[in-house]
Amino acid sequence: MNEPQIWTLIGVFAAGMFGTITLMSTMFVRMMQNGFDGVRNEFKSEFAGVRTEFANVRTEFRSEFAAVRTEIKAVHGRIDHLDRDVNAIYRHLFGVDRG
Repeated sequence: MNEPQIWTLIGVFAAGMFGTITLMSTMFVRMMQNGFDGVRNEFKSEFAGVRTEFANVRTEFRSEFAAVRTEIKAVHGRIDHLDRDVNAIYRHLFGVDRG
């Protein structure tokens, strides 16, 4: 083989190698992107589940606090009645209301 043929073979070989490297790197990048997209989607679904759970817990706490507020109002009402009754007993025993 003469010198131009050798340089042609070297050029063809180099072009084939660069093409192969380009193809493999492109495939590798696409594979990595697909993997990252899959992990990203899994995290999104898990975070959506966690958000739903927190929303449920928040709703439960609100309903429990509302029940506690209702109980506190009932206790305050009972204390008010108790205060009125104790005052009535005090006035009756010590003759405050007799004038």
